[in-house]
Formats: sequence, C-alpha cells, structure tokens
Amino acid sequence: MDRCPIECLPDGSGLLLRVRLSPNAKRDAILGVAADQDGVAWMTASVTAVPEDGRANKALIKLLAKTWKTPKSGIAIVRGQTSRTKTLRLTGDPEELSDLIGTTIRSGTGV
Repeated sequence: MDRCPIECLPDGSGLLLRVRLSPNAKRDAILGVAADQDGVAWMTASVTAVPEDGRANKALIKLLAKTWKTPKSGIAIVRGQTSRTKTLRLTGDPEELSDLIGTTIRSGTGV
C-alpha cells in the first residue's frame, strides 16, 4: 500500500481531499505536497485554464479524473470554489482512494 502522505479525511461515501490549485499555469499537473502557514498539508496541482467562470475548477476535476481513471462525476469541489485552496469529495473506497492519492503524489504525475 502507498498511503496518502497528506490527511485524507474519510467521508461517508469516500474521502475529503485538500488541494491547492495554481490556475493559468504552463501545464496541467499534480505537483506534490505543500504545507500552509498552519502546517496543514495540501496536495498541489496546476492547470492551464484561467480562473474564470469555473474553468480552472473544471480543469482540475478533468486532470484528477484522467490521472486516476475515474469518472468526473466521482469528484466534487465541496469547499473553495473561488479560492486556490479547495476541499474535494472523492467517491469510492476510502482505502483504495488513499493509496491512489499517495501513489500519484509521490510520482508527481503531470498530463
């Protein structure tokens, strides 16, 4: 198992995942992990989409769905729709999702 190196909170139907998104970047990629000023670890990602009309959010969901080979409908932004820091709800088995997130973060998968 490749456990998630950040706090992945179990949520009834899956996990809650904290993501720090950089829109308007040079490439779509999952970059790794970064800690905020309070020491909370966030998965970091970048997308080429601009942060207008939800384009960057849609690009983030598309990036994660493609990387994890999961339907886009299984990923939802539950907090931070207009912020760089977001909380996502991932639908599925929490242990499998945690392993998948851990593997992805450690490999720094970009698309």
